[in-house]
Amino acid sequence: MTNNFLVLQTDFGLADGAVAAMYGVAYTVDPKLTIANLTHEIPAYDIFAASYRLLQTIKYWPPQTVFVSVVDPGVGSARKSVVAKTKTGHYIVTPDNGTLTHVANHIGLESVKEIDEIKNRLPHSEESHTFHGRDVYVYNGAKLAQDETYYNDLKNEIAISEITSFELGELRLVDHKIYGTIDILDIRFGSLWTNIPSSMLKEAGIQNGDTISVTIYHNDIKHYQNHILFGHSFADVAVGEPVGYINSLLNLGVAINQQNFSETYGVGTGIDWNIEINKI
Repeated sequence: MTNNFLVLQTDFGLADGAVAAMYGVAYTVDPKLTIANLTHEIPAYDIFAASYRLLQTIKYWPPQTVFVSVVDPGVGSARKSVVAKTKTGHYIVTPDNGTLTHVANHIGLESVKEIDEIKNRLPHSEESHTFHGRDVYVYNGAKLAQDETYYNDLKNEIAISEITSFELGELRLVDHKIYGTIDILDIRFGSLWTNIPSSMLKEAGIQNGDTISVTIYHNDIKHYQNHILFGHSFADVAVGEPVGYINSLLNLGVAINQQNFSETYGVGTGIDWNIEINKI
């Protein structure tokens, strides 16, 4: 038996009944489930963000927790539906469209099984082809959260090497300079979250209280450059001043105290947004 935790992530928003319908299916499978929302505000069709938010969250839930992630621009196409078991003992039910990329790279997958979208689905939903979040993913997620042995009933195992993934940004340390990318934003506050881990900052000799040079490129064109404090938190600088810090994922973040860095400087995210860091 599992712990009965089911965590949902979608790009559906909460403006209509889609998420409530998913809850209803899960509770119909087992009214004793504990259901939580990771987020339903993933930008529409943004598979990268879905992948990243799983990595951000999954390790803070107990092993055997089942995550259902539905950002599925290919719904109804030939893309597979899968359940992945991570090396930490968590489960992810999702389309095989790249959503597993960050978890596979940073946590690791133990095994992956395909969901038969005809057999393993909400009863009497066979004529529906555009709401697999309700009819396939949350249904299978609820069955798995109800009883972990359901995973064994999914017979078609897929080689981990065959799982769809996308390119992640560069990360390297050369002559005390760190080269990385801006993966995503701390959305509400506009801080930049990079792929540069705190361990690499230490390796480059950067410590709290140091001044660091921050240069940001977009498609190899310099977009921003400044010398800023590397501090513990936003309060280490005056309101309106930039600061580097270690975020909640233990990676380098870049922010403006009580202002939105992304909006202020027009900085975006993704592998086309590169950042270089070195100690002054």
